[in-house]
Amino acid sequence: MTSPALDLMPGTVDILVLRTLAWEAMHGYAIAQFVRNRTGGAIGLESAALYQALHRLEKKRLVRSWWGVSETNRRAKFYELTTTGRKQLKDQSTELRAYVAALFAVLDAK
Repeated sequence: MTSPALDLMPGTVDILVLRTLAWEAMHGYAIAQFVRNRTGGAIGLESAALYQALHRLEKKRLVRSWWGVSETNRRAKFYELTTTGRKQLKDQSTELRAYVAALFAVLDAK
């Protein structure tokens, strides 16, 4: 049984995309599937939000893209992290972990 989809905080899609691409280059549908599978369906990336994030990250030179053939033998645009993207992922992950730890410090207060 999957839980209902969660509303995402601003900026969350970007870090999810960067973290997913840290594993390997992927096309958009594969990114969405990876996130859905890893979260047990709790996070589903809507196509519009995903592709807006990919374009935004590409414009910032955090990811680069090229056209290739998917595992279903279809033409697809693949994305991979740049060196700058890896640094951004590290920085954002550190900030997000600190934020979550502070949030739980309040939520778990006894």
